[in-house]
Amino acid sequence: MAAADNILIIINTGPEKRYNHFEAYTVAWVARKFYKAKKVTIMYGPQAVGAAKKGTLAGFTITPGVKELIASQFEGLRAQKLPDHLEQLARFEKDKMEISIVSCGTYHVLEGFAKGIEDRSNIEDFIDPIDLYESCKLMLEADQILYY
Repeated sequence: MAAADNILIIINTGPEKRYNHFEAYTVAWVARKFYKAKKVTIMYGPQAVGAAKKGTLAGFTITPGVKELIASQFEGLRAQKLPDHLEQLARFEKDKMEISIVSCGTYHVLEGFAKGIEDRSNIEDFIDPIDLYESCKLMLEADQILYY
């Protein structure tokens, strides 16, 4: 069976479910690196937009033991090369692997940490705020949607 070309990964759980966040970023990496998916997008949904706030993902640490466990599952991957926290992984995936990371700006406003949908002042610079129209478009155009 062929892998999907356009994959949308929706994270809709908060920081209390940090393994969902780790899994979403891991699946995004595997989809691009090993399955050669043409487009991979990670989207923070309404219940997860708090993770888009500056500094939140840096608090999701990746301990040496976790790094060893992850590296042991992929040939050629060395634990020492893995990032120390999820913010570093997100930046790597966005910059080096061209994985898009977005968050629905509508909910940034509703949660009170943005004045408008495009307001980037309180979110990570590697996360692009999108509106409801763009959010719907991502979902409808995806070949595969994964939900965490």
